[in-house]
Amino acid sequence: MTREVPRSRTGVLIRALLAAAVALALGLVGAVVAMTSASAAAGCRVDYTKNDWGSGFTANVTITNLGDPLTGWTLRFAYGGNQKLQNGWNGGWSQDGPNVTVTSAPWNGSLATGASTMTSANFGYSGTNADPAGFSINNVTCTGSVTPTTTPPTTPATTPPTTRPAGAAPVLHVSGNKLVDANSATVTLHGVNRSGGEFACIQGNGMWDGPVDQASVDAIKTWNVKAVRIPLNEECWLGNSDVPAGGTSGAAYQQAVKTYVNLLLSNGITPIVEMHWSFGQYTGPGGNCTDIKATCQKPMPDAQYAPSFWTGVANAFKGDNRVVLDLFNEPFPDAAVNFSNPTEAWTCWRDGGTCTGISYQVAGFQSLVNAVRATGATNVILLGGLAWSNDLSQWLQFKPSDSTGNLAAFGHVYNFNSCANASCWDSTFGAVAQQVPLSLTEIGENDCAHGFIDTLMSWADSHGVGYLGWTWNTWPCTSGPALISSYDGTPTSFGIGFRDHLRALS
Repeated sequence: MTREVPRSRTGVLIRALLAAAVALALGLVGAVVAMTSASAAAGCRVDYTKNDWGSGFTANVTITNLGDPLTGWTLRFAYGGNQKLQNGWNGGWSQDGPNVTVTSAPWNGSLATGASTMTSANFGYSGTNADPAGFSINNVTCTGSVTPTTTPPTTPATTPPTTRPAGAAPVLHVSGNKLVDANSATVTLHGVNRSGGEFACIQGNGMWDGPVDQASVDAIKTWNVKAVRIPLNEECWLGNSDVPAGGTSGAAYQQAVKTYVNLLLSNGITPIVEMHWSFGQYTGPGGNCTDIKATCQKPMPDAQYAPSFWTGVANAFKGDNRVVLDLFNEPFPDAAVNFSNPTEAWTCWRDGGTCTGISYQVAGFQSLVNAVRATGATNVILLGGLAWSNDLSQWLQFKPSDSTGNLAAFGHVYNFNSCANASCWDSTFGAVAQQVPLSLTEIGENDCAHGFIDTLMSWADSHGVGYLGWTWNTWPCTSGPALISSYDGTPTSFGIGFRDHLRALS
């Protein structure tokens, strides 16, 4: 879902072009928000207005600081329809699916008590154009009050010990339609996404969004998590000049990724390393931004940098088949051809090159599989499908060749996707799962509840399909599916259902 919002994230995660429009209530315009802090009073007011001309609109957001002085701010909100960001000003605007993030600019980040600033952006849309249902600033949901000077400590809920002891994660390979370990025991990937590495660097905000230390992993383990997916940024890994000052890139970025991967491995958790944001300008349907830099989700990997990225990542982790490689977050070349020619879109998916509606040269997944295998890496590779990885209808037909046989499929499923019911899952995901291992590497819903994923997880359990929740980040669930409200593992209302389901698994 994944600044992303921050996803992807998920990616956050969440893509709405193929989704049915989700009706969200108007509200919280002019709401007062509280931003918790252990040592400072904080609060603000957010006023949202728009100038709508039927097929597009300008959104104007005014932030008034009501608490102690701020040195920087991050605003998040989500749309309920197919609103797509075109350009913004007086702040760093980005969008992932319905989720919008705005970061302060150098000239308006410092806000004294009572000071205001306005940031604006243009969007395109069709259908309804409801206002956002809620806002958050600096990761705290709008509450209508100012936090006290001292925040009282909270006592985390009692949680059972993890069912998986610390130790080496399993060495994985594909056997038929299963992932198996060195003893041929079936391994099903159940876990979470840890967003941050795809956007913080390219936004000049260091490396991660929140802690990635032993304490944070200990909290993850209390949920009975067996796998963690790590979204990465193509340009940050390669150290391109597009990465701004303050962003971690090149060798430092690579080392930070390796350190986190090794920490997960030492705790018995399977890391899934994936390319989330990549280079290449795209201005067609379904795009999250028009930036050529790796600042949002693009429809396909680019031929200019993606092979080098995967050569580098494969060299970093070859020889350790406990690490899984996920080649690209959410392809959508079908949107670029306006969904009119699925065969053409799947051919672009596999073969790349010049693809209709995409201005840059595309790296097809066959070429990226080849790039990984050319290094000698035999790690399991995961590949998604079309429609932001929600469509696997011709995955088996266009499956790339792989000399090692260690190729598996993944899908993404949210409540607003086109394939969001058991009938569709049976006919598409189920058919793939009969032939190759399948994991749903992003699942979620954007209503702060868990009824949808409860049904989805039960379906996946009955079909031997793994799943990972989006996302282990402390974002308000009103701006996308966030599993936690604190890095000690305190769940959101959405996260409660996911956590309890994982804990019930053996």
